[in-house]
Amino acid sequence: MTLYELPWDKIFEVAGFCIGLLYLWWEYHADSRLWFASIVMPTISMWIYLHKGLYADFAINIYYFLIAIYGYVVWTRARRKVTAGSKNGNEKAELPITRIPKKRLALCVAVFMMLWDALYCGLRYLTDSTVPAADAFTTALSIVAMWMLARKYLEQWIAWIAVDAVCVGLYAYKGIYLYAILYAIYTGIAVIGYRNWLRIMKSGEAK
Repeated sequence: MTLYELPWDKIFEVAGFCIGLLYLWWEYHADSRLWFASIVMPTISMWIYLHKGLYADFAINIYYFLIAIYGYVVWTRARRKVTAGSKNGNEKAELPITRIPKKRLALCVAVFMMLWDALYCGLRYLTDSTVPAADAFTTALSIVAMWMLARKYLEQWIAWIAVDAVCVGLYAYKGIYLYAILYAIYTGIAVIGYRNWLRIMKSGEAK
């Protein structure tokens, strides 16, 4: 069997599944290394989504790649400043977990609604997508959720719970079963992740 004949769709699906679990572990612990996984995941996912006709999900991974770089810079900027200003260079600090301000939340909701509408129209009338509403929903909310994650807002978990739950049905319908299982795991752990971030946030506030 040549390299061309290998079942690359299944190989990439398994690789994406494994990296996705690693990403989730780091996200749960609010570890900045999650952004390294966020750089690798889009590369794999773009190939899978393109071949499965999930065009909005394919396009969003370009954004994921760029926001991963932004998120890493934002999360670690405080640590670099503290390290540079400390005498022994051993002090560490990262962007703290906070609640999203109400005005920014309202803006996020507005951006999500506009993106969902625009993406739905594009998928409905410009592509052969068979799931334009669900594909547009997960894509639009993921754009907003990734920005919220980059800013380390607690409520990003709530957005991901909604995205992940819809993705379970979407990927199962499209026959991407490992990803459906992955997102089922995501849905459950997102709930636990929210509670863990809330605990970390309150612990930081109590200091």
